[in-house]
Amino acid sequence: MTLKLYGRLQSTNTQRVILILKEKKIPYELVEVEFGQNNQPERLQFQPFAEIPYIDDDGFILYESRAIARYLVAAYPEHGPTLVPPPSAGLRAQALFEQALSVEAFNFYPTVSSILMERLFKPFIGQTPDEAEIATLTEKLDARLAGYERVLSKSKYLAGDEVTLADLFHIPLLTLFGLGQIDDFTNDEKVKKWPSVARWANELVQRGSVQA
Repeated sequence: MTLKLYGRLQSTNTQRVILILKEKKIPYELVEVEFGQNNQPERLQFQPFAEIPYIDDDGFILYESRAIARYLVAAYPEHGPTLVPPPSAGLRAQALFEQALSVEAFNFYPTVSSILMERLFKPFIGQTPDEAEIATLTEKLDARLAGYERVLSKSKYLAGDEVTLADLFHIPLLTLFGLGQIDDFTNDEKVKKWPSVARWANELVQRGSVQA
């Protein structure tokens, strides 16, 4: 059976899973879940928190986009790149990979998603962005990106010299920087401050999976 992905194309969490499916070249069917359908009983039996996405892989149901991605690389090793350090890479490589995953989940995602909430979601629902909050979050993001520069000035990717899930997980939000008026990779002054981050981010958003 073809793997089914339940979600919405506009959802960054759904996009995160699609990126991995494209990277791994895994056949799938996207089942669009419209706004409001998350709370329907037939959905809640598969995603008890009324969120998206979730997958149905031959009867195996799994939710949470990062967990789905980890499952896909393990369940389909013969498809596409590995995207995780192989066991032969050793314990330290595995630890660096887990560290990079944590950086995305706890340093990048909360800050950037909060800015995008103010810049994009609030106007969409008729609310006014909190410019003071945006200024605070932007300052916080700049501090985070300074940390990224320290890492990426020493390695091509966050966990070493091979791209992994930890890098790819950033892409859905990176592609929204322009719409969210986040100028860290277009402002010449900022690019000069963290050229390694700009190089890494621009390379990620130009990957074939993103274009697909």
